[in-house]
Amino acid sequence: MPQIGGGVSNINQPSGWRKATAGLAVAEQHAQVGEKAAVPKAQAFVAIKRVGAHIGLKAGDMMLLDTLGAFTQAQDWEEGRRPIVWASNAYLMEQTGFSLSALKRHARRLAEIGLISFKDSPNGKRWGRRDADGVIIEAYGFDLSPLSARVEEFAQLHAELQAERELCQRLKRQITVARRMIRARIEAALGSALRGPWTQLTGLFEDLLDRLPRRDTASETLTRLLEWFRELQERVEVAYLKAVRADEAVENTAETTEQVLQKTQEMDPREVISEPHILITNQLNPVTCNSSEKEEAASVVPNAPPEERVDRELENWVAETRKKRGAALDLPTVMQACPEFASWARNMGGYLKDWGDLHRVVGQLRPMIGVSEHAWNLAQDRLGPQIATAALVLTFDKHCAGEVASPGGYLRGMVEKAGAGELHLERSFYGRLSGQAA
Repeated sequence: MPQIGGGVSNINQPSGWRKATAGLAVAEQHAQVGEKAAVPKAQAFVAIKRVGAHIGLKAGDMMLLDTLGAFTQAQDWEEGRRPIVWASNAYLMEQTGFSLSALKRHARRLAEIGLISFKDSPNGKRWGRRDADGVIIEAYGFDLSPLSARVEEFAQLHAELQAERELCQRLKRQITVARRMIRARIEAALGSALRGPWTQLTGLFEDLLDRLPRRDTASETLTRLLEWFRELQERVEVAYLKAVRADEAVENTAETTEQVLQKTQEMDPREVISEPHILITNQLNPVTCNSSEKEEAASVVPNAPPEERVDRELENWVAETRKKRGAALDLPTVMQACPEFASWARNMGGYLKDWGDLHRVVGQLRPMIGVSEHAWNLAQDRLGPQIATAALVLTFDKHCAGEVASPGGYLRGMVEKAGAGELHLERSFYGRLSGQAA
């Protein structure tokens, strides 16, 4: 069978003509190992493409490697054989669009990286021949055997790169959480006019934000950044708690004076204020399970004094709540049904004694899940503070559990349902409790 060949080329000179380098020597060692392996061509090329950018391959290098691979046949990759390509420079230049100098440069880089080896003929020409079954009998040119030898190496490298990528993503998420918590604390402190070193802490925070990488970076850098953010978060938390305690001390002093005045009023029945000190029944209707206003109104004596009517309303509401197994949402139910939120809330505000505390903490945690201030204000305006608080608690917990991808959109959806009379928050909360019990 006649030989098929190409012209003489500097990139395919005998080893005696080509300058020997450590990279070329290693490539030849890989070729010898690859000859003893049986690796399908597709597997070899998938392995290298997964890590090509990491080991320094350029787009042109990969194009030339693909062109060389297309010249080989399946039997060339069997054990005991070498996939050698003897295509001419003219053919390779036509297929890749490279100039001769670019072709030489890319081929040299592939060899130095250890992906191909040069098998030189005595006269420096690339040529080869196959038998009737297509098996290479003799050939000189580009040897792709190193790819077979390095499949396992590339697979291991790919696994390590995947692990590094996942670690970086996890660190980025943790940095985002810390960043949002710091911002929420500082905004809450400034919004409440709390005393503290907020200017200094804001400056430190902005400095850390400037250090965030604009492109992919190593996990070591992200780990260091996370430590800095957490250290700053701890400082902000300490400053915030001190400021809150100082503010509460002032409020407690004011409350003591108010309690004295209130006791004085209670001694004179004519000065008793008839308005209840808790949310009245019609304020709780949006979060109760189909409560009947007519039934409650019927149980109240029309001509009864204001104090008696209020007491009757409260008694009726308590009785209905007990009869319907807690039809109205209370604070313990909300916290028990949403454990993820409860954990964050206690870290933020300590013990929550009433809906007012819950509303305050929800407002601080809102930025952490990306709910805009506009969406939060709209929910409070349409639903009322208490129902909006319960809705945002549910949104927060579902987002942490991976059930809601867009917290802002989910909250807006609940507002729209409320407008259509289709919002039944209690079903969601009791449903989550039932799921926990199951």
